[in-house]
Amino acid sequence: MVIPIKDECANLRPLHEQLRRALDPLCTAKDSRPARLANYEILFVDDGSQDGSFAVLQELASADPRVKVICLRRNFGQTPALRAGIDRASGDVLVTMDGDLQNDPADIPLLLDKLEEGHEAVFGLRANRQDHFLIRKLPSFMANWLIRRVTGVHIRDMGCTLRALRRDLAEALPLYGELHRFVPVLAQMHGARIVQIPVRHHPRVAGKTKYGLTRTIRVLLDLITVKFLYSYLTRPMHVLGTAGLVSMGLGGVSLLATIAMKYFLNPPVFMTGNPLLLLSVMLELVGVQFISLGLLGEVLMRTYFESQGKSAYTVRATLNLDAPEKRRVA
Repeated sequence: MVIPIKDECANLRPLHEQLRRALDPLCTAKDSRPARLANYEILFVDDGSQDGSFAVLQELASADPRVKVICLRRNFGQTPALRAGIDRASGDVLVTMDGDLQNDPADIPLLLDKLEEGHEAVFGLRANRQDHFLIRKLPSFMANWLIRRVTGVHIRDMGCTLRALRRDLAEALPLYGELHRFVPVLAQMHGARIVQIPVRHHPRVAGKTKYGLTRTIRVLLDLITVKFLYSYLTRPMHVLGTAGLVSMGLGGVSLLATIAMKYFLNPPVFMTGNPLLLLSVMLELVGVQFISLGLLGEVLMRTYFESQGKSAYTVRATLNLDAPEKRRVA
């Protein structure tokens, strides 16, 4: 369990108790069947809480050795906190959730069932969501629709933090900035087999929500980043070069229109007084800038992959293939 928290002092003890009730039975053999889990850990990541949450976590950790705690020096945000938890978790399967008691730990076995069917990531779909309609549900619905349209990912509820992932997939996700909202997109970008199932959602009973309408703007900006990473990371010239050629083409059309208006209209429109001439110059300059950015992007992309030994592909599995020998560096 990886649980980022921020100022959830009143929710931590009941959350810990609910997690134990949900996970302890999975570690016990029943009716000659082996236990589903060999063990589990609950990893809380305190993202700069100021309400005494860390003291409660210390109490829980001293009473239960399966409770692990990471305390960040300040509030870095949910994505860095999630990354910190993934980096330090020791399980083969990572289940993430919020610490506000709106996710139900009793749904965790359902996620594990789907993983056992062969999926690499299982995401929750908040059924009968218990949030304010105008502040939370409506912006979330619009954002989810837009993300699905832009990225082609079929997951309907991108914002549900109750999810289960295989460890290798979780470690491969590029979690920076505020991309925790796009974990389904990032998972599909890595070729993972993903699925979404309905889960329960409860109203918040303690603490305050950390989100408002202002997150909509951040979602739109992050969507541009994710779309670029999803489609054009290894070929930036395709998007920037296309924009440059379109701009230069429109500039050429504007210039031809300027010439036609001078020689074929009566009375003629002189080129020096025609705003289309300035428009053509601007479009040509913009086109050159787009193509230049595309070339810079190609250089940066090659530097990114080659200097760090990264590959432009990921491998799911191999058969009858030995690991390649490392080349010696002179």
